[in-house]
Amino acid sequence: MTHPSRTPAVFQSLLDELVTALDLSAAQAANLQVRGNDSLASCFPVSDLATAAIGVAGLAAADLLAEGAPGLPVQVDRHLAAAWFKTSLRSLGWELPAVWDAITGDYRTRDGWLRLHANAPHHRERALAVLGCANSHDAVARAMAGGSGEDLETAIVAAGGCAARLRTQADWQAHPQGQAVRAEPLIAQEWTAIATARDWRPDPQRPLQDIRILDLTRILAGPIATRLLAGLGAEVLRIDPPDWDEPAQAPEVTLGKRCARLDLRRPADRWVFEALLEEADVLVHGYRADALERLGYGAAQRRALQPALIDVSLCAYGWSGPWALRRGYDSLVQLSCGIAAAGRDWQQREQPVPLPVQALDHATGYLMAAAVIRGLTGRLREGRVLSARLSLARTACLLTEHPAVAYAPLYTSVQDADYDATPEPTAWGPALRLRPPLQIGDLRLHWPRPATRLGSASAAWSSAG
Repeated sequence: MTHPSRTPAVFQSLLDELVTALDLSAAQAANLQVRGNDSLASCFPVSDLATAAIGVAGLAAADLLAEGAPGLPVQVDRHLAAAWFKTSLRSLGWELPAVWDAITGDYRTRDGWLRLHANAPHHRERALAVLGCANSHDAVARAMAGGSGEDLETAIVAAGGCAARLRTQADWQAHPQGQAVRAEPLIAQEWTAIATARDWRPDPQRPLQDIRILDLTRILAGPIATRLLAGLGAEVLRIDPPDWDEPAQAPEVTLGKRCARLDLRRPADRWVFEALLEEADVLVHGYRADALERLGYGAAQRRALQPALIDVSLCAYGWSGPWALRRGYDSLVQLSCGIAAAGRDWQQREQPVPLPVQALDHATGYLMAAAVIRGLTGRLREGRVLSARLSLARTACLLTEHPAVAYAPLYTSVQDADYDATPEPTAWGPALRLRPPLQIGDLRLHWPRPATRLGSASAAWSSAG
């Protein structure tokens, strides 16, 4: 195996943990080859994590193909891995919307810093109601300045908003939720024996051809997982509620997918959803832990509808502890768990300093994809199906256990040569997409469908019309 020259021990430690979490072997991990040695500037090994997370997804795919081609080499381009953790798209003649809402950001309170996440309109409205101020950055800053960060965080979260107070790593390790997350496995797995599964074999060039994946995920980890799976040949059908949109992210994460809408509170749409689930091989979902249960689609109901279903889910703050049902996003988890405080101290600044990319989302997404592939392998070879659970906070724990300041050569930016030469005809206009960072033998990721708008397709498997 070849390693980045900067931190081979850190990279190897991260890779070993991921290989163990996915029940892969050291012999399989030896097939991983890494090209390049530049690193994103951070006080944590972000490029190592990006390379290892993409690498284990490739190792899982290689193992799925192992009966027909044992020992397939897996190659990861370290520079491209970091680039995909930023954005994979360069628009041509049109502009992507701003990623962040105008009032999303970090605000000084009387005793520290609080981050408000207000990209979703209902989250913004609930936060503004608690603060009792106008919808402007300056008004929010004035309302925050005199308050207690902990009190504001508690009130905004209780009202259905999204906020996180800046905590140090020591604060998080002493917090009941930090302790609960640390006790959880990186990938919680539950295997169930099944009587029969449909006859399916992976294709050497499109390993997941004819695999149907029902995608109930939103920004950002889950869509990254299903984007990779689509690149390996899976049919991915993403389902969103009628009023949901992700204008800044859809061009990035809908690559290779069909996107439909259903309202699971309507009987007619529930019937459609259940019919889709009955024919699915995989369900990937990222709702809060109790959301599907409240809709009548808890784990037992899902398994009853499709006994051979591979079920992979994620949440923000972990599956146990007092915050198990808390709404959260990558940027909020970074503040809660001490990452942004460590970045602040590293750069000797006053305000929080996040990671250079949303690494918790991206890494968790690739680990979810790897878990899906391991589930398909177990179903194919052993007649058992997998339910797996991951969280952004547990991925954060993995990263913060491996502090390593980046040294030269530092990642600078993408180059023209990093992009595929053929423009992608997205629904918004032509764009260049980065070349894939992963290669498995002579197999390269490929997405026949360009990025598309949410709700642009019918809620049906493509083979069914």
